[in-house]
Amino acid sequence: MSDDIAGRGPVRDASVVVARDADGLVALLSTDFPCHGGEFLFLPGGRKEDGETAEECARRELREEAGISAETWRSLGAYAMTLGATARVHLFEARQLTCGPQELTPTEEDFKLSWWAMDDAINAASDGRFLLTAGPLALLLAQRSGQLQ
Repeated sequence: MSDDIAGRGPVRDASVVVARDADGLVALLSTDFPCHGGEFLFLPGGRKEDGETAEECARRELREEAGISAETWRSLGAYAMTLGATARVHLFEARQLTCGPQELTPTEEDFKLSWWAMDDAINAASDGRFLLTAGPLALLLAQRSGQLQ
């Protein structure tokens, strides 16, 4: 657990995952965010549960939100969520995927999974189709590291 921001309670670290299939396609989720004016894209991810490591959180969130498990995991780094908290967001790339059913909670039941080419996902980020910054950052880091290999 981390800082208490504006009396809302402790902020926990989170993990976000760029899951890439054998063809290099990226698993993206989307849902409607009425308070932000429409449907937006995001990567699988969420807050760590008590006792979880960042990678365990990433594995769980990928399985629950996208129905995907992965054999190969690589850290893309960790970054502060806000200037006012010590909580961090941990970014991962997952490969060698196995797809199964999503395990969505009632608040996630409208999450739609789709597969995008990396360039198209990054273009969607440039077009403002992501609400949160961790997704576009993770996509760019995964793309960059893939070009360096």
